[in-house]
Parts: sequence; structure tokens; C-alpha cells
Amino acid sequence: MAGIKKLDLKSKSITEEQKAKLKELFPEVFTEDKIDFDKLRLTLGSEVDDGEERFGMTWPGKRDCFKVIQEPSIGALKPCRDESVNWDKTENLFIEGDNLEALKLLQKSYYGKIKMIYIDPPYNTGNEFIYPDKYSESLETYLAYTGQVDAVGQKFSTNTEADGRFHSKWLNMMYPRLFLARNLLREDGVIFISIDDNEVKDLRALCDEVFGEDNFVGQLVVNSTPNARDYGHMGKMHEYVLFYVKNLLNTVTYLLPDKERKFKYKDQQGEFNIHPLYNSNVAFTPKNRPNLFYPFYIYPDKVIDNVFFEIGLDKRPNSIEIYPSKSIKDNVQFVWRWGRDKAKNELNKEIIGYQTEEKEFRIVQKMRHSSKLIRSLLLDKMFSSRRGTAEVEGLFKKKIFSFPKPLSLLKNIIQISTKEDDLILDFFSGSCTTAHATLDINKEDSGRRKFIMVQLPEPCEEETESYNAGYKSIADIGKERIRRVIKKINKEKEDNLDFGEPRQDLGFKVFKLDKSNFKIWDGNVANKPIHEQLKLAIDHIDPNSKEEDILYEILLKSGFELTTPIEELTLEGKKVYSVAEGALLICLEKNLTKNLIRAIAEKEPHRVVCLDSGFKGNDQLKTNAVQIMKSFKVESFRTV
Repeated sequence: MAGIKKLDLKSKSITEEQKAKLKELFPEVFTEDKIDFDKLRLTLGSEVDDGEERFGMTWPGKRDCFKVIQEPSIGALKPCRDESVNWDKTENLFIEGDNLEALKLLQKSYYGKIKMIYIDPPYNTGNEFIYPDKYSESLETYLAYTGQVDAVGQKFSTNTEADGRFHSKWLNMMYPRLFLARNLLREDGVIFISIDDNEVKDLRALCDEVFGEDNFVGQLVVNSTPNARDYGHMGKMHEYVLFYVKNLLNTVTYLLPDKERKFKYKDQQGEFNIHPLYNSNVAFTPKNRPNLFYPFYIYPDKVIDNVFFEIGLDKRPNSIEIYPSKSIKDNVQFVWRWGRDKAKNELNKEIIGYQTEEKEFRIVQKMRHSSKLIRSLLLDKMFSSRRGTAEVEGLFKKKIFSFPKPLSLLKNIIQISTKEDDLILDFFSGSCTTAHATLDINKEDSGRRKFIMVQLPEPCEEETESYNAGYKSIADIGKERIRRVIKKINKEKEDNLDFGEPRQDLGFKVFKLDKSNFKIWDGNVANKPIHEQLKLAIDHIDPNSKEEDILYEILLKSGFELTTPIEELTLEGKKVYSVAEGALLICLEKNLTKNLIRAIAEKEPHRVVCLDSGFKGNDQLKTNAVQIMKSFKVESFRTV
């Protein structure tokens, strides 16, 4: 063998990822790369619950949820330039397809990169569209549903109480998606989920299991129907938004702009209020955050503006030592919100000493932005679904979508949870209120927040206004809404004579879920005749695939984001794609030569991917290619 490894065309293996984490923590419990659970029990000792009865959530089909989480996707996301806006520059994404498959395909490239997730899943009232629960055939089911392959009786449908597994089917749909979504969150990431009374209890229990009950921040109550909707024995006016963080230890205070806030103090930088520098969150302690527990020193003879005192990290004669606590009399010890390095840079600029009316000295931070904590009750009419309907109607000039979430709700959520360069995900994106809100907030604060929208092409019912207007699916409505918002913002810029270089990202790339461009071996040979599988050894590239489709599949499955810059090079008269300024070179030429391989290696990329068929079965050329790549210290050389 020539020694060239094949690029793994399946999505990231969740099982292998979890096993690697366990191996890092407990290497002693592995025997021949298998987990010895008896050793693990001995290692954990009293922390293991061996009781026959345990507290927890279970339902019919839960075991199968883990099977689908572990089952990798062999699909692909194919680029659709014609439906996109500003393709070459944008970092925003719209993915049309089943969100379970999409979440799996995003694992390699977006693992731990998402700052905020918002979803508005089906509420399970018995009338909504429910995703399929025949998980082992998720991609095939989706392709059949969208007409890309012949249907075989599989379908997406509504979930009715007459089904007998009303709540179970909904939980089976949600669990794998939430599990995969959590992987995509950053360590300081957050997730918001809209829901109503039908499933709020089950969803809380589900999220407690997936995200950890200690990471529950709160449950917002939203006045979604101010005039009340008759529902059983009560006129219901509200819905909920569940709010979880990935890791409470990395959480911050979630603040909204407060236009009514008055400032008490002023310096050369402007107006400000003051706030204690200690972190009052009891989850942070000197034990688990020792780097945030250290003394400041107040120098009482150094007065600033007749109110404040100079501070430092060095002890001086007559200085007052201050550790983080609510009060000198209080024995409870907290930690600071800043580490030493950051504090050192801001001494007597943004952090200063202050003496309270009780004559206690504190270390305080200057708060220059007016803000307030988000409230758990969102009662204003701007949060109503009627407002959301009117906002979409204003864009399309007709009632194109029923009960979309209002912009105010999403803007509040984005404002409290993201900064100007963060990445936002919505994998039940519907009419794309989340994308609309992201674009609006970026316009308001000159931010560069990026979004990823994922939406199934759920058909619009015939004879509806949306269908008659030419929108055949919910995904079509979402894409068109984003286009119209971009057009509206561009028009506003023109009207304001703003012709400078735009900072805001006013575009989005469209990708559609489809089968892989490569014919991948199916381990479940019972589903496919063995002679069809053996054909893969001859030619495994789909003859209908476009070069750009193949390029983006390799890009994503090599662990690069779908918006990574790609440059087209010409080497030895052949086309070679340079990804991320040469970090990865992709050559899709079908006739590789030694000179071309050397020219690629001379660029000194970290990684190279070529078509296996480009070697034309020449093992000598493969051997030479491996040696050439090694000589130029190419870290990874793969074929597909």
C-alpha cells in the first residue's frame, strides 16, 4: 500500500469524541481501547448509583435516541449560489434540510463555536408538522420527502394524540437535536427555547438532562397573545422561553440596554455609575477560581475627584487590604470578576476604590453603559405574535406566514447574550426572525454577528397566500425574508448617503442537504445489494456532482467552516483550491502528475486532499506523492 489515508466522509463520531474525553479523565479504565465499567465503578467509588430505582426522565424510544446520536451522517451540504446574496464575502448561512442531519454535518467544523442558539420547535399541539422518528433512515427519509429519491412509504407528518405516543414522539424528535446542539455551543454559550404549556414540563426535564439542571438560568414568560386565546378552560395569553447555559461557571450577567438609566458620576471619559467588582455568583469560589481570588490595596491618602481612592496590587504603608466579599463583616468569600492581568491594566482607570456610607471600603468598576437585568416577565405588546405577523406582512405586503416570533423578543435575547462578533444558530428557523433580528442589531451597533439558519423545506399548503405568491416551502419564505431585509438595509444606507466601505455583513450563503457526492460504503449491506457496494471500488464519485459541490463537501468534512475563504490557484497548468490562506490545498484534478504533486507540496500547506481516482491506479505515483509531502512537512495528506 502507498500509505495515503482516506478522508473520513462521515460526520464527526460523537461516540469517539465522548470516549476520548473519558480516556483523558480516566485512562486506567481502558483495556484494549474498550471501557472496563467495573474499573470505572471502582474509580468513582461512592459517586456511582447502583440502586435499582433512580430519579430521572425516561420514555418509550429514549434508548433509540442514543443510537441516532451515534449514527454518523453521510450526507452533504451543496452550495446554491443563485439563491444566495454576496456569496464571496458573507459569513452568514442558510441551510435547507433536516436539522438532525445538518447538526451532525456541522459537528466537525463548528464544534464549540456557537455563542447563542435560539429555537422555536413545534409545540406539539397535535396539529404541527413533526420530523420523522425513523432515525436509522433519516437522510433517506429526507431525500424521499423532498423528491430526491423514490419514496418508500416514509413520510413526515403531524403528531396526533390518537397516535398513542404523543409525548414520546416529540421527545424522541427533540432529544438528539438538543444533544448535538450542545456540542456546538462555546463554553460560555447559551440556548433559548420557545415552548408552551403542552411540553414545557417535559422540555424542562429534557434540558436538565442534556444541559444539566445547574445550568438552568430561568424561564421567561412572554405575553404572546394579549387578547387571550381560548384554550380548554382558560384564556391563555402566554408562552415560555427556557434559558440554559452550557457551563454556569463561564456565565455572565445578562443585561439589556436601559435608556432611562441616569448616571451619578463623570470623568474625562464620560458619565458612569459604579458596581462592586466581586462576583456574587455563589458558583464561583476561591476553590474553583483561585486565579480570581487575590487582594487589592486601597490607598486612603490618595483621593480621586473628592469621592474615590487610588488602588493598587502592592501593599504600602497605611494601605487597606481588600478581598472580594459583600462586606468586611461578612465571612462569605467570593472572587473578583477580573483576573490580575486585566485588573493591572485598568487600575485607577475603570476600577477604583470607594467608601460606602457604612464607612466600608470597596473595589468598584465604572459602568459606562446603561443597562439592566432581563426580566422574567415580558408583558409588552411588542412581544406578541400579532406584532411578529405584522412585521413579516410589512416586508411582503401580504400575510405570508402565521404567528412568527416578534423581532423584539429575538433582539432582546441577542442583546443580552452576544457581542458584536458572535455566531448565532437557529435550527428551527421558520420565517427567519432570528436572522432578521441579527441583521437589525448589527445595523444598530455596527456589529458583525453571524448567523446560521437551518430549516426543513416544509411545504406551504396549497391555496394559501404564501403558496399563491410562489413560495412552495417555509424555507423559501425564510430565504426571501432575509433577502428583503438586506435590500431594506441597503436602501436605508443609500437614503442616508452612506457610501463608505460597509462593516455590516449584508449577505448569506445558501446550502441544501443532499446525498454525498461520493458513493460511501454502507455498513448496513442488508439494505443494498453487495454488487452495488463493490462498484464503489471502481468509481465512487457521483457523475452528477459539480466540482463546487465536491469542494464544499471536502471543506466541511475536513473541519473547515462553510464560510472559510477559498482562493483558486493555477499550478502546473491545473486548478488547485487554497483554503484559509493555504492551510488546506484541495486538488480535484483527475490526472495527477509528479510535477503537480510537487508544486502543491512546495506551497507548504498543513493539509492536502486529492481525488484518489486522480492517481489512475498508479501505486508508484502514490508512493512518490507520500514521500514528496513528507519532505515538505505536510502534516496531513488525504485522498477521497
